[in-house]
Amino acid sequence: MESGAYGASLAGGTFDFVSFVKRPQTVVRFLCWIFSIVVFATITAEGYINSSKQEDAMCMFNNDDQACSYGVAVGVLTFLGCVVFMILDAHFPQISNAKERKYIVTGDVIFSGACAFLWFICFCVLANQWSNTTETFGIAVDAARAVVAFSFFSILSAAFLTSFAYGRYRQGVSDFDQGYSDPANDHNTPYPPTYPPYPSSGPEGYQQSPFTNSQERPGEYQPPTF
Repeated sequence: MESGAYGASLAGGTFDFVSFVKRPQTVVRFLCWIFSIVVFATITAEGYINSSKQEDAMCMFNNDDQACSYGVAVGVLTFLGCVVFMILDAHFPQISNAKERKYIVTGDVIFSGACAFLWFICFCVLANQWSNTTETFGIAVDAARAVVAFSFFSILSAAFLTSFAYGRYRQGVSDFDQGYSDPANDHNTPYPPTYPPYPSSGPEGYQQSPFTNSQERPGEYQPPTF
């Protein structure tokens, strides 16, 4: 977890490819990206078959075209979103504006949570339609099972991304709320005031000027001696 997730403490950093690749969030996001490719690419390439009863190609999941279309749509959406947020994660240390950093972290939480929810629906729909599929002639059974399996893996990866993003959001809130205090309003500051205290009028606070001549009296002029 990064300290100062969207505060100014990490602003001005440089991009380190090795450390970026080794981050757990980057690894999980890359896996989520791969899973989404497997789902929508497999459905696009092998998900539609020519049934013996119909001339048009139908979805291999119980001839439900909506199930295939939904799987492709969620896969493409996750694919594009992972690319965008991987780019943002790479440039995140160089962003100095705290509001922009907050928007990125908040957007990551919303996107990852939405992906987890959409993939859960996708898995339920595809698994249900595949269990109701009776005619498997001409269907690439392994491909259908792979789509269902990787839909489930996408749920897990999106859930982990949501957890990482939410943890970074909470850390950013904590640092943003506690990391700054106005010195002018802080009465517990250890630094003394910049101006000297005004001497009190009492005997204890009074100090006689070192340049005062004890022989001079007010209103009396003394010519200089040569």
